[in-house]
Amino acid sequence: MRISNLQKNFDRFSLHIERLQLPRGEICGIIGANGCGKTTLMKLMAGILPPDTGQIDTEGLAPQDITMVLRKPYLMHDTVIRNLTYPLKLRGIKPDVELVEYYLELAGLQDDREIYAPGLSSGQQQKLALIRAMIFSPKLVLIDEAFSNLDMESTAAFEWLILERQRTETATYLICAHQLSHIQRLCGYVFFMHDGRIEAEGPTDEMLLRPKSQRLQKYLQYASLKEGAADGIPDS
Repeated sequence: MRISNLQKNFDRFSLHIERLQLPRGEICGIIGANGCGKTTLMKLMAGILPPDTGQIDTEGLAPQDITMVLRKPYLMHDTVIRNLTYPLKLRGIKPDVELVEYYLELAGLQDDREIYAPGLSSGQQQKLALIRAMIFSPKLVLIDEAFSNLDMESTAAFEWLILERQRTETATYLICAHQLSHIQRLCGYVFFMHDGRIEAEGPTDEMLLRPKSQRLQKYLQYASLKEGAADGIPDS
């Protein structure tokens, strides 16, 4: 995906991305303080929000090739199993029984398939949203703080799933996370946002261990105080 001169304006915030290119088939991360525009950018990339100006070139990807997992996922008012298989239904794909069972077991929902999905705990809802995003083999996956409600065991399982899938069904990922350990384990390339713009980008080790941007250095100082505690980091 290539982005150029992208703008989205709100009452008190303006997003302006002069240039951004996601390396095809790579797992990328995006970091930055709360309110810097990460979620807005990802929603624009997913087609959830329309841009005011600028271009988003999906490089041949159709809308049905792209999925986004939100921190607070939207679930249909239906059962777990129908939520899980809904993306397949939309695309005219017959559910593979073994694949469905695999994902239900991965999420620990195999005994809850007929449960009303919005009645699940927040962690269970997040796991359902993640397996629902994976089941139809998307080409571009946008993950916005989707690990935040998961326990350590579930987080490890989904990190493993992403890395394992890359070996068999290569896709492009953009993962937003305040917990830098997720970024370090998963991502080969990182974007750093500040005040609605891309402040810096580069290979993960270079960005997290040898940052050149002073704003990124400051962000990492706060972020390293407590794993996942980047909320509230000053923007200036």
